[in-house]
Amino acid sequence: MKFVTFKNNNGLVRAGWLRDEGVVDMHSASQGKLPDNMKDFLWDLENFLPIVNEIKDHANPDYTLGEVQLLAPLPNPTTFRDFVSFETHMKNASARTGLPLSKEWYEIPVFYFSNPHNMRGTGAEIPRPKKSSQMDYELELACIIGKQGSNIKASEAEDYIFGYTILNDWTARDLQAQEMKVHLGPAKGKDFATSIGPYIVTKDELEPYRVGDRFDLRMTAKINGKIISDGNFKDIYYSFAQMIERASEEVTLYPGDLIGSGTVGFGCLLEHGPEVHRWLEPGDEVELEITHLGRLTNKII
Repeated sequence: MKFVTFKNNNGLVRAGWLRDEGVVDMHSASQGKLPDNMKDFLWDLENFLPIVNEIKDHANPDYTLGEVQLLAPLPNPTTFRDFVSFETHMKNASARTGLPLSKEWYEIPVFYFSNPHNMRGTGAEIPRPKKSSQMDYELELACIIGKQGSNIKASEAEDYIFGYTILNDWTARDLQAQEMKVHLGPAKGKDFATSIGPYIVTKDELEPYRVGDRFDLRMTAKINGKIISDGNFKDIYYSFAQMIERASEEVTLYPGDLIGSGTVGFGCLLEHGPEVHRWLEPGDEVELEITHLGRLTNKII
């Protein structure tokens, strides 16, 4: 299934799923048995999924896609951790910045905490930070946690994943470079916006693409209609199972936690350099696409 958060023609924000080129309002279709938002839905999947399975095949769409505005499918993640799990990206970024790739990267999956309160959906406009002239996109896949747990083993991690979505980890490279000299992470270079969507695809829908503990999914990024990035998720060094094991060590993961994969190889402008494309400027349209996960499109303002 493909779950969405949307604004209807009355301006109300609701949660639901796609069916027959339309949108089903889960709260309305269930006569109030299901909540009207994704966060509450994820917090009680054990009770809510049986209701969904009971009504999904005969619930008629409440709206056409043209009648709603798709928002970030999970507008308010419980937390947002973003990993750096593609070796090609790390090698490329290290070469461009002149900083060596540490041996520790090969020892543990590494992540940083970002802002869970600034999620944007497909079609949303993304302001370039006023103090930045080096805005970049980052092409990623993200998983959404649907079950509470701590000290989760990689072999058990699949049970804790609800679904997947496209993630664009927007970055102000100049702000990032300045603050990381203090060795505390990329906070202000990242927290101004993150895009996810257009929907959450439940994990069962990616099974046809499974290759071991990874997925054969083409990942592309276009700027103003021109392909700049073209990679594949199967090339990832650390799997989501390994990321979840690391993230849950000595702490609890909760439903609604968002975990980013990190940028696929050649999945950002930093890796390509100015000889391929300049930094993003107002007016640019960035479109990320991943096999079976749709297209996530945003315009820079």
